[in-house]
Amino acid sequence: MNNDSNATDISPLASALAGPADSGPASAVPDALWDEDSALSLLQQPDLPPDLIERLSKSSVTAGSRKLKMAIVRHSKTPRYVSLSLIRKLFTFDLMQVALTPTVVGDLKMAAEETLINRLETISAGERLSLARRASGRVAGALLLAAEPRIVQAALENPRLTEALVIKVVLRDEASAALVRAVCAHSQWSLRREIRIALLRNRHTPPGHAVEFAKSLPNDVVREILRNSNLPEDVKAWLTESEP
Repeated sequence: MNNDSNATDISPLASALAGPADSGPASAVPDALWDEDSALSLLQQPDLPPDLIERLSKSSVTAGSRKLKMAIVRHSKTPRYVSLSLIRKLFTFDLMQVALTPTVVGDLKMAAEETLINRLETISAGERLSLARRASGRVAGALLLAAEPRIVQAALENPRLTEALVIKVVLRDEASAALVRAVCAHSQWSLRREIRIALLRNRHTPPGHAVEFAKSLPNDVVREILRNSNLPEDVKAWLTESEP
């Protein structure tokens, strides 16, 4: 009974939208047929025609609906250019959800992450802290460069952060002394061989940690690292002279 009722509710909208591609923009559909609930129900259908979704994306009801924008971006039949256009209009935590949705294709996830990373300087510290804890690894990696120590620490604890992302940030010129000290002291990341190598290349690594990390590596590896290291010269000389 309920299924028949739902089909009746959405069929006028579907019929109106499913006209020929050259029949005009979505705004030509009578306003009475546009409402959020019926459009969301329509988007639950996995095989919607892409041109129908595009028309829906241009409607006034979608312009004012966070849920519809998200549903359109996540739909497997949405044309890529439509999804990219809508991604730029999503709220901060909706972007986070898009980047974490398994069914969203890789390039759209990257677009969501890029949009989010570009917004980091304009959102509140509280929002950045929440993203550091919950967002994708790439966003957490970007937040390792934040000025606030609590955000850096939260990003280091993000379960989606990877060793490769930590190394990439540690090797950047913008990596702060506070970040390097935090990585050196971290119970997980400081034990990773490749991260220790990256830290031995960073000028901010404290001498005590540099000695500890160098002792855990073969002498020939340490010598190779020091040839291209940004550690202070006196620290490099100390490490070289300390070889057994």
